[in-house]
Amino acid sequence: MSSLKSGGLWKVTYVVLLGQLVSFALALLSFSSSLSANLGVNAPFTLSFFSYLGLTFVFGSVFLYRRQKLKIPWYWYVLLAFLDVQGNYLVNKAYQFSSITSVTILDCWTIVWVIILTWTFLGTKYSLWQFFGAALCVSGLCFVLLSDSGVGGSGGLNPVLGDVLVIAGTCFFALSNVGEEFCVKKVDRIEVLTMLGLFGMFVSAIEMTFFERKNIESISWSLEVILSFAGYGVAGFMFYTLTPLVLQASGATLFNLSLLTADMWAVVIRVFLYHQKVDWLYYISFLLVGIGLVIYSKTENNLNEVPKLENGEPDQTYRLLPEETVHV
Repeated sequence: MSSLKSGGLWKVTYVVLLGQLVSFALALLSFSSSLSANLGVNAPFTLSFFSYLGLTFVFGSVFLYRRQKLKIPWYWYVLLAFLDVQGNYLVNKAYQFSSITSVTILDCWTIVWVIILTWTFLGTKYSLWQFFGAALCVSGLCFVLLSDSGVGGSGGLNPVLGDVLVIAGTCFFALSNVGEEFCVKKVDRIEVLTMLGLFGMFVSAIEMTFFERKNIESISWSLEVILSFAGYGVAGFMFYTLTPLVLQASGATLFNLSLLTADMWAVVIRVFLYHQKVDWLYYISFLLVGIGLVIYSKTENNLNEVPKLENGEPDQTYRLLPEETVHV
């Protein structure tokens, strides 16, 4: 019995630490993008390019070594990569107009769109408590919009425009996440990450050529600018690589709660590195978003329990796949 408890404790510790690595990667993504914007760099597609380059190099090498054949047609991966690139572009662009805190909190809109899309297209069932939790998240995000509209004041050239860009970006992220969830259920994550990286790199390169050539040429390269690009590339690679592991080990529950702590990291960055003040409305938003995600995640965990027979034994005819969770 003690060995089982010890094994369970180690598993929980492993999952928690893994989840915090994902959260740290997300916070580092936000910091790197915000830093590049503050340094006068306006190249969102270029930032994303290096993340996809890392995925292609690492997972593409494994894919070629295995001599695997694609199990999903390549054009679906092109669509998936296109959606992901546009989401990254819109969110990275938002840092030109809004604060790091607003962007990271509003990024939680993704969960709302994922619920709608998976309910409509994948047939995922949700309880009233899950909808209530999502509604709390939305109400919390409304406080961010209220603050950025001028009630409490916020950093950035045009906070409202930045908020709109983030919300639009979360629509693309939601479509990308639902598509990735569908693909991961069909094939292993090596193929998905390889193709996402490869086509994401191509799409980013094409859009860089058409929309960011002048911006790239006008960049005043310095050590800080180079570090911001490198930091974004490393953080993006970490985030894309670790996310499937967290979902397989614990499902969407701990994943969502782990991402919530990224908002706390964003506040720390804003206060201590940018020396900006955080409006009191943000703390209300944190509270509502936190409570909403806990209610949503807790209810989801209860829904995913295996049904039991009359004798109390689990029904072996019903099995949940590790990927049968909604993720953001």
